[in-house]
Amino acid sequence: MGYCMVLAKLAARSALAFAWGAMFGALLSAAPVAADSDERTELEHGEYLVRAANCVSCHTQPGGAVFAGGVPFPTDFGTIYSTNITPDEATGIGGWSFEQFEAAMRGGVRPDGQHLYPAFPYPSFTKIDDADLRALYAYFMNLKPVTAPARENELKFPYSQRSLLGMWKSMYFDAGRFVADAGRSAQWNRGAYLVEALAHCSACHSPRNFMGAEQAHSLYTGGVLQEIDEERGPVVRGAPNLTPSPQGLGAWSEDDIAAYLKLGSNTRTHLMGTMNEVVLNSTRHLSEADTRAMAVYLKSLPAKAQSNARPSEKVMELGAKQYDIHCGTCHLPTGQGSVDTGPSLAGSAFAQAPDASSLIDLVLNGPRLPVEPPSKEWRMHAWQAMPAFAQKLSDEQAAALLTFVRNSWGNAAGEVEPKDIDRLR
Repeated sequence: MGYCMVLAKLAARSALAFAWGAMFGALLSAAPVAADSDERTELEHGEYLVRAANCVSCHTQPGGAVFAGGVPFPTDFGTIYSTNITPDEATGIGGWSFEQFEAAMRGGVRPDGQHLYPAFPYPSFTKIDDADLRALYAYFMNLKPVTAPARENELKFPYSQRSLLGMWKSMYFDAGRFVADAGRSAQWNRGAYLVEALAHCSACHSPRNFMGAEQAHSLYTGGVLQEIDEERGPVVRGAPNLTPSPQGLGAWSEDDIAAYLKLGSNTRTHLMGTMNEVVLNSTRHLSEADTRAMAVYLKSLPAKAQSNARPSEKVMELGAKQYDIHCGTCHLPTGQGSVDTGPSLAGSAFAQAPDASSLIDLVLNGPRLPVEPPSKEWRMHAWQAMPAFAQKLSDEQAAALLTFVRNSWGNAAGEVEPKDIDRLR
């Protein structure tokens, strides 16, 4: 894990979803602005882009002023705090020219010439086109200024030395605008632009090297992230594979992906956990054309998966027994689930995420539901009734159960060990 990995916080802080409903919702109009509307003003266009990029999640504290920053991002290198992006001249970006805003977004450089930590996703935002960047700048400069000084980062030495980021950029950062593929459709290119640039999906869903840079050869095959738990402090979560691999979205249709992004629900799963904020604050507000375009692009990615060793038969046998006792009634012996009782575990990207932390948390503590239903379709499902099993399963039993789920019915995601369960209790 590394500097960029803290981006995954934007998908995990359910308390910030409340901030959306109470404050950001009052600031932004409720209806999405169509991405292809010729009548849209620059500010309306900027508003839509802010939603697509989910800026509110990283720059708004629970109960705090919208976009005033101060959100903590735990990393292996220490804690980074988001900054004030309102147009306050003293503590925000009100004194920034467009050129300075562009330098931050495209190159990760502050007006004073210092490097920005890539917790701010400029490795993705560098691809935003000129018109969209100007619309974003116009939108932020027309917000109500909020005085909110930046909180000092709490990074270990030598990671606290911003000058070292120049070396990091020379090795891992490629600046440049998104370039459309002339051999692909306009829909595919729109989806690629949203996924790669504005929505910066790879930030959470890709593995990283020891310096926190995305591994280019394994993009979108699943990642590891950290978030703040109110009781336990920083905890690790796993983000699933988004490629069409059997370990990822291989079993999902374009309709499934588009419905999940727009409604938080489809026939295979529904919204919970680390994606709560992404859907509530961002993708449900996008046009149907845009969520469809994102689905088209994701289904076109090369099917890849991170390799895993097959678990022992002894562990699988113990896991099968626990599954029969605790899970088979709702998810069925076949792992296919049903519309009325529970989602399918066979071919589940969530169950097969390279890091099983999110799955472990679900089984131990029950589902972490969004603070409000993202759609009527989500509300119709009864799946959120799943109980917590922390008091019913030992570490060994829980590990065997999840290993069985991750390696049955065609799933192939590696073993969960008892120490993994103990770490997340």
